[in-house]
Amino acid sequence: MNKQQLFEQILKKQSFLCVGLDTDIAKIPEHLLDEEDPVYTFNKSIIDATAPYCIAYKLNLAFYESQGLKGWLAFERTVAYIRQRYPDQFIIADAKRGDIGNTSEMYAQTFFETVKVNAVTVSPYMGADSVQPFLKYHAKWVVLLALTSNPGSNDFQMTEDARGERLFEKVLRISKSWATEEQMMYVIGATQGQMFENVRKIAPHHFLLVPGIGAQGGSLEEVCRYGMNDTCGLLVNSSRAIIYADHSEEFADAARDKARETQAEMKIMLDKYLK
Repeated sequence: MNKQQLFEQILKKQSFLCVGLDTDIAKIPEHLLDEEDPVYTFNKSIIDATAPYCIAYKLNLAFYESQGLKGWLAFERTVAYIRQRYPDQFIIADAKRGDIGNTSEMYAQTFFETVKVNAVTVSPYMGADSVQPFLKYHAKWVVLLALTSNPGSNDFQMTEDARGERLFEKVLRISKSWATEEQMMYVIGATQGQMFENVRKIAPHHFLLVPGIGAQGGSLEEVCRYGMNDTCGLLVNSSRAIIYADHSEEFADAARDKARETQAEMKIMLDKYLK
């Protein structure tokens, strides 16, 4: 899926919602634990309920890898289900990979050839040669960590060099030479608020993957006011607030209601801020 197709989905659904499938087996409704594959069964119900209101799904690999082989199979089955039933959805593997070149080549092969997601999150810390293997794949995306939503982001990302350039700004500036906005996105946490204005000075046209609304307290209105561009340029992720909206047998209906509510808010933001 290219940038224009992504924008067309945003316009069609009047939504830039990414539903995070951070599926913790300890938090899913208890009645599902009797299923052969509880995580996959849960995911499938959430996907069927929320697909009309979102344009993307993000699967955080930690929640699947923690379950060993069974968890990885649930991850693969979930991706295959989305591809088959909802091919217009953009699928992100939130894996935060990044290593020396030959290792990154194997990571890229895993996610882009074997599992066949649209995008993978990558750490920039080891530099260009650790990211380039992911960029060899046509119509696939790297989502580069830049400015995250956790409190510890200040430890490194906000530090300044002698010229006053902050580390996250250097990541944005240098990595722009690695790929165009047709193949690279950036992770910018929703809790960063007005800092989106600084991000847009460096990367005005790139899509931003924005975690941190909902349970983490980020402001959708602030994200849109400072971060939206003329192709929207935002994939705003919500995980816990949607998928764990209810823990009863009505969990999918509750997730649908929360996704619909979020989509309605996003429609207002598109009408207000889409340039």
